[in-house]
Amino acid sequence: MFRNVYIVGLMIFAVIITAFFITNIFFRDMEYYRTSIKMNAFFIPIVMGIGAFLSVTSYSRWKKVLTFREAYGRAFIPMFVGGLLSMAVIFAYISFDKDTKDLLNYQYIESYRQTLEEEYSNAKQIIKPETEEMEELERKYAEGKMRIAEKVTKNEDMFTAKYFMYVFAGYNAYFLLLSLFFGSFFRTRLSERPENLS
Repeated sequence: MFRNVYIVGLMIFAVIITAFFITNIFFRDMEYYRTSIKMNAFFIPIVMGIGAFLSVTSYSRWKKVLTFREAYGRAFIPMFVGGLLSMAVIFAYISFDKDTKDLLNYQYIESYRQTLEEEYSNAKQIIKPETEEMEELERKYAEGKMRIAEKVTKNEDMFTAKYFMYVFAGYNAYFLLLSLFFGSFFRTRLSERPENLS
């Protein structure tokens, strides 16, 4: 089962989509945006890595002798397939479900605002009043508030196709690096190949 890279890709997709809908149904609260970000940053890369590992190890047990290219492809293809299908379905769902999109956009703005306020209050405690540093802090704080106000006024959509393409491009960089690692680690070195052992 794990020898077929497309089946492994579909399994990765199934795990990610299941986690997405569980998060969407059971964790749709004031921390929904942050929970989604944590899932994208930690859970999804781990699932991708496990899928790639299973794909390469099962194939290496079956074939015994692996080239770098074979090991690389066995790692990359399942992650790419799983990632592409996941991003496409999640984008379609968020585009269709306006409530989810509105909630994520609202919580993104609130998260940005909260971070700005925290950074401002922390810096204000450290910086001496009536100094150039304090003036610069006040200026940056005012600029940050203006940016937030502009986003709210424009009703800016942070979950567009362009945003999803940026996220997928980031994942692809991760897929490439992880595949290079698996390709280097699982390839059979020339000295270990059967014809060179005799």
